[in-house]
Amino acid sequence: MKKIQFWACLFLAVAIALPTLVAAKTLTLMTHDSFNVSKEVIEQFEKDNNVTVRFLKSGDAGAALIQAILSKENPLADVFYGVDNTFLSRALTGDIFIPYSSPVLEHIPEVLQLDKEHRLLPVDFGDVCLNYDKTWFAEKKMVPPTDLADLVKPEYKGLLVVENPATSSPGLAFLLATIGRFGEEGYLDFWKKLRANEVIVANGWNDAYYGHFTAASDGDRPLVVSYASSPPAVVHFSETPLTEAPTGAVVTDGTAFRQIEFVGILKGTREVALAQKLVDFMLSTRFQEDIPLQMFVFPVNTEARLPKVFQQHAVVANQPAVVAPEAIEVNREKWIEAWTSAVLR
Repeated sequence: MKKIQFWACLFLAVAIALPTLVAAKTLTLMTHDSFNVSKEVIEQFEKDNNVTVRFLKSGDAGAALIQAILSKENPLADVFYGVDNTFLSRALTGDIFIPYSSPVLEHIPEVLQLDKEHRLLPVDFGDVCLNYDKTWFAEKKMVPPTDLADLVKPEYKGLLVVENPATSSPGLAFLLATIGRFGEEGYLDFWKKLRANEVIVANGWNDAYYGHFTAASDGDRPLVVSYASSPPAVVHFSETPLTEAPTGAVVTDGTAFRQIEFVGILKGTREVALAQKLVDFMLSTRFQEDIPLQMFVFPVNTEARLPKVFQQHAVVANQPAVVAPEAIEVNREKWIEAWTSAVLR
């Protein structure tokens, strides 16, 4: 009888421990440095799929993509997140992604699905646009600009700081907004007028926003190139509760450029099924609802609920300026070089 009880107890203990005895697989997600996700969100995916997700942050989006392309014969990861529409054509030409039509795509607007073969699937988007200091304009009894063409008017002289498109992602996006708004024939003329109107060019977003923008620093520029999601970020991180954002975003037609970020499964992965599950999870409402307060961009899944601070203080461009990914890939360096000659030299 005691032997029966012993073996029964041993069998029960093994049955209970068996799931944990099977070693969890590891899935590597390669991302840019700005990627973030709540610990409890990714832990849910790991628990549900008995997998450990390893994050490989690899610089900015362009640098990470180059690494992925150069290592495609011996891929560094299973899944890649962070390619945006300014590098979409380069990513697809690199031929490093496996097509995957996630069932969750039915909840994502087709306008965001730029790759019809679904090698890269949209995860989030953000509008790069002008931000303005509400208090500064109110005190000066001035109206903020509502169109990019307003920026060259005398009343806005010396009020704007932008980022260098050669060194900054929002800087490049804003350059593309001007190309979409004024065309390849007219954008340089606009920038020359902007230079004459005493625009300041900062190397990156931090320098522009926290070094020159009056709403965030002791600077003297009440206009800055930032994101449409910057006002809710200001409210969210404020040390004192705010009922109104102290900054506003200009998203009238043709004034903003929409950055869409994508995820794709890398060729060479040995865990295709798990990689597909991770993509599904990143498109699901659980992950999508975590995005706004982690990366301050918008979820693409229409069923995802926005946090209250986004509902109250965020705006979205109805008609952002459009430049085709193929045109960006072909002309990116040429446009940046022409801009550099017109604005910095």
